[in-house]
Amino acid sequence: MTLMRFDPFRDLERLTEQALAGGRGPRAMPIEAFRRGEEFVVALDLPGVDPEDVDVTVERNVVTVRAQRKPLRGEGDELLVDERPTGEFSRQFFLGDNLDTSRLSAHFDRGVLTMTIPVAESSKPRKIQVGHEGSEPKTIETGSEQPANA
Repeated sequence: MTLMRFDPFRDLERLTEQALAGGRGPRAMPIEAFRRGEEFVVALDLPGVDPEDVDVTVERNVVTVRAQRKPLRGEGDELLVDERPTGEFSRQFFLGDNLDTSRLSAHFDRGVLTMTIPVAESSKPRKIQVGHEGSEPKTIETGSEQPANA
């Protein structure tokens, strides 16, 4: 197999990407997000990134993920093709008030950063005792899944 040193269409595409993205500026990370029971899971693809180069911060309801990928080539290597983006990548998530950001956890495995954010206790369904004069209290279930009846 031979590597092509010059592909005019790929080179034009790469130059357009660099011009529109500001060269080596921040880039987005592909994500998958879903709810699993009483927690939300967000997975971000960060192939080729060292776990030490991943930074997750939470401020109020905003989660910021920053990562940096360095090129594999070293000094003296002859570059033939460079289509792998390097530099800093970043992504921000705005979380709802129903999530407990103080208990957010993050795990990095095989190039995937997985964050787990539990639902806040105050947002979980709970039982409320309702009573009136001359009767026993009645239990009504409330929460996001079932509206309370008056």
